[in-house]
Formats: sequence, structure tokens, C-alpha cells
Amino acid sequence: MLAAVETKTRHEGEEGNLSRKTITLLGVLAAVAAVALSGIAGTAQARTQDSDLTGAGSTFVAPLVSAWTPKVQSALGIKVTYGPIGSGGGINAVTNRTVDFGASDAPLTPDQFAACKGCVQIPWALSATAIAYNGDALPNHIHLTGPVLASIFTGRISKWNDAAIKKLNKGKSLPDLKITVIHRSDNSGTTYNLTDYLSRVSPTWKSGPGKGVAVNWPTGIGARGSSGVAAALTSTQGGVTYVDVAYTLKNHLKFAAVQNKARTFALPGLTGIKSAAATINRVAPDNGGISIVNPAKTQKLAYPISTFTYVIIPKQSSKAPELKKFVNWALTKGQVDGPKLLFSPLPKVVLKASQKTIALVHT
Repeated sequence: MLAAVETKTRHEGEEGNLSRKTITLLGVLAAVAAVALSGIAGTAQARTQDSDLTGAGSTFVAPLVSAWTPKVQSALGIKVTYGPIGSGGGINAVTNRTVDFGASDAPLTPDQFAACKGCVQIPWALSATAIAYNGDALPNHIHLTGPVLASIFTGRISKWNDAAIKKLNKGKSLPDLKITVIHRSDNSGTTYNLTDYLSRVSPTWKSGPGKGVAVNWPTGIGARGSSGVAAALTSTQGGVTYVDVAYTLKNHLKFAAVQNKARTFALPGLTGIKSAAATINRVAPDNGGISIVNPAKTQKLAYPISTFTYVIIPKQSSKAPELKKFVNWALTKGQVDGPKLLFSPLPKVVLKASQKTIALVHT
């Protein structure tokens, strides 16, 4: 219980100190996305300068990429145009070579690796998927377990004062309020992260919707992108969704403390994310895929829905020099922009592996 209190205290401090900066930065994200998407739609026109780079994919990592782009242009003279169209869209775009790089929160499958024909995936950022909810009468940081979450997302638990939720939140007043599930309607790495977690903690979920960038949701309403689900949640009393923790700060959303294997109710702050990543001692050199979902109980403060997110690059590219400069900058100097958006700096073992992989990219 002390671990839970410590996690809560640290995260609340982080949230209070960082939310204003986060809101300022994320406030321009919708405009940036619109410009980026128009640039990707006309890729040929977008590549008028040899030093320009186009990318697309994860909405999860979009706030961080948005923070990087002006600095990269200033420091390296490279203009990066990024379209947050979802991880699935980013994988398709780089596979079809309509962008210079893709970004995904879900690691590539063997079939996707084969289709991408010589692509490498590189962990370049680390954050968490928050369970966000909306309700004037709901307290912040409600305690939830994996099985209870699975029951919420299947619709088996349909009220916020359900006995299973009340049991985890003794002493808290929970209203007789209908739960409305809000999920991603596009192919999403964030969906993969949540459903991977639910499949690990709930046999019912594993045998039902299962895991993937898109699943057949038993209940709820769909919205496109992280911004879309966050916006839908703000207008839905009793709503619950899953979204990168940075978006909870921008939209002033309440979010849950989720029980980990150590039976600690952990929050998706830097402490919980860093603790989850501390379980990594090597990175497979063949694909770079890493999972820190529901880590071992030795990590008492770990937030169980933490995740790495990846940049995907063709190993052979005419933009290899620019790609290598950009990604190496993101892996080093770019990491300092992470904490204010609740992205934890990469562990050294991951950083070294990522630097080795980007070195393989060539013209």
C-alpha cells in the first residue's frame, strides 16, 4: 500500500508541474496533424527538398514528434512532416514507401516485416496507456484490476457503482452512473497495447476479442485517433476509454490506478513507466520488439500498461543520411522533451540497441 501511495504522490506532482506545458504543446497538435496529412496526401510535392522527411503513424507518439520537429529543423536543417493517422496506417504507408518513416506502438508481426521488405523497427520512445474516464461525481484515480477492466470493456460491468468496482474502492463514493465504453475505430497501436494487457490478465478477454490493432468490440462507440477518443470522452458522462497519458493532461481527464502483479495500484506517471521498463535487460537484434506489459511483481511501482513505441524505416533508403540524423537526434537530445509529456527516457540497454539498428540504414 505504501508503494501505491508513493506512486500516487509522485505522479500527482508530475501532473501538477507538467500539465500547463503539456496543454500548450498539445494545443497545436490538431493543426499540425491537418498540415501533415495534406503533405502526405501529396507526397511527391512534399519531397521538393532532399533534406525533407515525411512520416506517418502512431497518434500515441504524435505529441512528442510534434515537440521534436521544430528543434530538428533548427538543429539539423531537416523539415519533418508527420501525420498522426494511427499505427496501422503508418505501417501501411512505410510499407508502400509513400512516407520515409512510419511510427507504431505495436511491434511489427512477421507478416508485416515480410511485407515491408527490409524495414527495421527501432524503439524510440516510452510511455503508458492510461485508462481515462469522465464523470463529475466520479473520484480521480479509481482503483481497477485487469479482470475488472476486461469486464468493463466487454460490457459485463455497466455501472460505475458495480459491486466489483466498489470492492476495490472502499471509502469512495461511486455514483449510479452508466458506463459508456469509447474505443478506437482505426487500426491503433494503443488498442494493441490495451488488448495485449487484457489478454494477459483475463482468459475471458483472451478467448473473446483477443489482442490486435483492431478487435471486435463487444460494446461501446468508436472514435478515430487519440484526439478523437479524448474528445468523445469529454462529452460523455460515465465514459471510459484508453489513451496515451499525455492526452489526459491536455483534456483534464481523470484516470485510473491499475493494479500490477505486485498488487500495487499504480498510476501512469514517470515512476510507473520507468519501473516497468526496468525489466528489460536485452533487445532482440533481429527486430527490436519489446514488451513491458504487465511486468514481473519484482517491479512494485510498475504501471502495467506501459509501452515502447517504434519508428519503422526501410533499411535501404535514398533519405538514409537524413533519417539517421533525425532518429539519432531523437534517441539522444530528443529524449529531454519526453518527461513533460510523460514519456520516460529510454533505458540505456534500449538506447544502445536502437543506435546500433539505425546505423544499419543506408542508401
